[in-house]
Amino acid sequence: MTSTGTTFQNLRRFNLFMGVFHFAQGLLMLVLSDLDFKLPVTTAFLEFDEITEKLVPNPETAFNIPLAPLIAAFLFMSALAHFLISTPGIYEWYVRNLKKGANYARWIEYAFSSSVMIVAIAMLFGMYDIATLLLIFALNAMMILFGWMMELHNQTTEKTDWTAFIFGSIAGIVPWIAIGIYFVGSVTSGEQVPNFVYAIYVSLFVFFNVFAINMILQYKKVGRWRDYIFGEKMYIVLSLVAKSLLAWQVFFGTLQPN
Repeated sequence: MTSTGTTFQNLRRFNLFMGVFHFAQGLLMLVLSDLDFKLPVTTAFLEFDEITEKLVPNPETAFNIPLAPLIAAFLFMSALAHFLISTPGIYEWYVRNLKKGANYARWIEYAFSSSVMIVAIAMLFGMYDIATLLLIFALNAMMILFGWMMELHNQTTEKTDWTAFIFGSIAGIVPWIAIGIYFVGSVTSGEQVPNFVYAIYVSLFVFFNVFAINMILQYKKVGRWRDYIFGEKMYIVLSLVAKSLLAWQVFFGTLQPN
């Protein structure tokens, strides 16, 4: 670790700035968006059909989720995390972990914010079943928590152990495969898929994978990634860009007031 006290103070100010930026975007999303645009969350519980005398699925809408607050939620989550790690007490804990090559606060925040993101993306592609959305949320959260395990485990290894990274990658790719099935199904059905939907799938898939590349560069100690703090800043920037891309692509695609 080559970072100095001044570097950590700069990182603290950087976190505060990013917190303000995320919070401002979340507010804009609520103020500027069409709050009446909602997506359904459905169930398909089995019920007995007296005519066929068989158990058959009964599709129903359990409730509707306003899309704008859902999008604003992951921006506010990031803002809260940036503000918290800049406060006395938590900041010192944050710095102690950074010096050990870990940032547990990052994984806690990502486990919630990026999982809400992937649920929002899934719903935009027509995945509404409540159990499916729950599983997608959980799988993505597990991918993130494997990142925590990667940093925790490798504090005690002489040579980098990639087991947690590999398991996390397996967990993380499954939601994208599921969303991809719906994406391909929509395209091949002959329906006119809006351009912003293509953009969301491609751009967010790329950014989710760039996070993994950032971790690889950290542990391979490539160039400026030899300093863990550089990789930490890259995580912060990537998080901002990914969340901002999704938020504003959704806004211009569906949430502009009529």
